[in-house]
Amino acid sequence: MTGTPPPEAVPFFDVTDPGFSITSDAVHEARERSWYARTNYGLAVLRHAEVAALLQHPLLRQGSVAWPAHNGVTEGALADWWQSWVLHQEGEEHRRLRRLMNPAFTARAAAAMAPGFRSLAVELVDAFAGSGRCEFVSEFAEPYAARVITVLLGLPESEWPFIARESAVLGLALGVTVRRDLDRIERALAVLHAYADEVIADRSRQERDDFVSRLVRASRDSDRLSGDELRDGLVLLIFGGFDTTRNQLGLALQSFTRHPDQWALLAERPELGGRAVEEVMRVNPTVRWVTRQALADFTFQHLDIPAGTTIQLWSESAGTDPRVHGPYSFDLTAERQPHHGFGGGVHHCLGHFVARSDMAEALPVLARRLRDPRIAEGAVWLPDSGNTGPVRLPLTFSS
Repeated sequence: MTGTPPPEAVPFFDVTDPGFSITSDAVHEARERSWYARTNYGLAVLRHAEVAALLQHPLLRQGSVAWPAHNGVTEGALADWWQSWVLHQEGEEHRRLRRLMNPAFTARAAAAMAPGFRSLAVELVDAFAGSGRCEFVSEFAEPYAARVITVLLGLPESEWPFIARESAVLGLALGVTVRRDLDRIERALAVLHAYADEVIADRSRQERDDFVSRLVRASRDSDRLSGDELRDGLVLLIFGGFDTTRNQLGLALQSFTRHPDQWALLAERPELGGRAVEEVMRVNPTVRWVTRQALADFTFQHLDIPAGTTIQLWSESAGTDPRVHGPYSFDLTAERQPHHGFGGGVHHCLGHFVARSDMAEALPVLARRLRDPRIAEGAVWLPDSGNTGPVRLPLTFSS
């Protein structure tokens, strides 16, 4: 770690500006002048060492709980649901909810599903590989992510289009346009709440050997999930697993089109699928920042941080910090320090084993079947702040 610069040397970024890019040269240049920047949400931490330290800091709590309020959403369906997330709980309440949800997301569970992930990827690619072109989001990333979730939770696989459609709209809540999109977001949330109610009622009448039935049983046991916790938690699991995987797969294709030698290497060496996931998430994560909030006044790197301060840990900036990783490179064979695309500390992503596994199986299949991919005209992207990814990603390739 290095010293804190004088206040006049600390940059400011308006992260709500539609033209702002968190992965821009301006941010990387600022990282060389200062370990942090100021934003209209609070502090942004730009370097790997400081991000790693603050993820474990005892005076910081999970901070994205304040995201709707930061954007003027302080009441209503979205604000209420947001407060319920296991991610946004602390202490024993956080441990209780995480303990109940964890069985679906263990390393063993992910490993057991890997062959199914691979077969699903092959099935989807078979539908368009011979044409030399595809719209990657709608033809692969969305159905793949949504069908993985149906298998994981024990939902009917035929319902993936509904899950994909409503979850994609709900995902707008994670971006800087949340206030503008609030009506659409809350309509999607209402639809998913009604769907969750139907699924829970079905499992209450007749339990099955699936994760939703396990949650229903937990609502009757000593740990006790309330009715609202059960419904809100199920919607979070449906939405969270879909949104991040869909976005991250699209960002992976973007990264590999910039590094065709590594795409060819992955096609030749599918055992590098796991490395491919880590390298993409290091340099091009869908979660552009991980948020924390100060529980009390404290001093870090000679900077006084008041209680209540929002601190954004910029994952791409940390992941490409030359102090740790050297000059920028994208190399599936390189040994790297850990990235922060799944967060860290007690709030490390619950579903990281499954996310790593499903993408590690999909990417080698894509690399073998979609040779020399190029992004065609007409790509549409979410803003490069908050959570990002492609809305449309037309590709051309040789097969």
